[in-house]
Amino acid sequence: MAVVPYDAILLLSFGGPEGPDDVIPFLENVLRGRNVPRERMLEVAEHYYHFGGRSPINDHNRALLRVLDAELKVHGPSLQLYWGNRNWHPLIEDTVRQMTADGVRHALVFATSAFSSYSACRQYVEDLERARAAAGPDAPQLDKLRLFFNHPGFIEPMIERVDHALRQFSNDRRAAVRLVFSAHSVPLAMAERSHYLAQLAEASRLVGEGAGHPEWTLVYQSRSGPPSQPWLEPDILDHLRTLAAEGAKDVVLCPIGFVSDHMEVLYDLDYEAAHLAQDLGLHLVRTGTVGVHPRFVTMIRELIAERVSGADRLVVGAMAPPPDVCPADCCPPPMRRA
Repeated sequence: MAVVPYDAILLLSFGGPEGPDDVIPFLENVLRGRNVPRERMLEVAEHYYHFGGRSPINDHNRALLRVLDAELKVHGPSLQLYWGNRNWHPLIEDTVRQMTADGVRHALVFATSAFSSYSACRQYVEDLERARAAAGPDAPQLDKLRLFFNHPGFIEPMIERVDHALRQFSNDRRAAVRLVFSAHSVPLAMAERSHYLAQLAEASRLVGEGAGHPEWTLVYQSRSGPPSQPWLEPDILDHLRTLAAEGAKDVVLCPIGFVSDHMEVLYDLDYEAAHLAQDLGLHLVRTGTVGVHPRFVTMIRELIAERVSGADRLVVGAMAPPPDVCPADCCPPPMRRA
């Protein structure tokens, strides 16, 4: 197959505030154009203030850049690394301007989202188009790498994370542990126009079976829309109450929908869910996210190799590898209310 030369790799992420003064401007960026009451925004701001006004997501991306740079220096290919965010500095528009000034002509893009939905996939493509337009006619071509929800470099580290959590329970209790996978809730209308649910279910199945715990439940967290708008359910807090009512004692909670321990993981799971579980008498163990696990870093290099040298498209499970370029009707934007 024909291959295309590339001269850079761009890490594209969501972004997060780095101090208390950043929190409100950051959230205003996140919620621009969305029908979210300001009271809800101020409520979410308190989640950030609870942790000093600083999200861990930017520090995670700095760490990911360091280990990816080391991986590529050892194994190749030789690519210049850049980083840009949708909602906070370094903003993608500024990064693409810098890439243009540096003479980058054709770059690959790794977005920190494993699953397809408008906000997790297509909106990143729109971010890139907007950034290229802002950079002018000499802006580099930017080719987004495919989704990786069923890549062994994502699934294998998550199996390891779940297995480690399960081993914190004694042998006589482990089989009865309730395994719960969590992902960011999205509006039902958005979920129905993407493969988000099917991909989450497949990743959860692969991880649960790989960890020897094939019985599991998929739940959702972090909804932010108005109460009148239906979002994916059950909510993690409601599900914990259900488990307690059913007589469950032990729970492993795996944030399968997140690649790093950012604010939705820290506040919604480590704070809210953990405190509720304690009140309900549940022994809750939260697994790690994939983070900068070495196999995950190698996965990024393997995704690069698919494009640069035509390497095999690695997947596990029953679903085909996602396409390099999404179809025109895939993950359309949500309908905006007047």
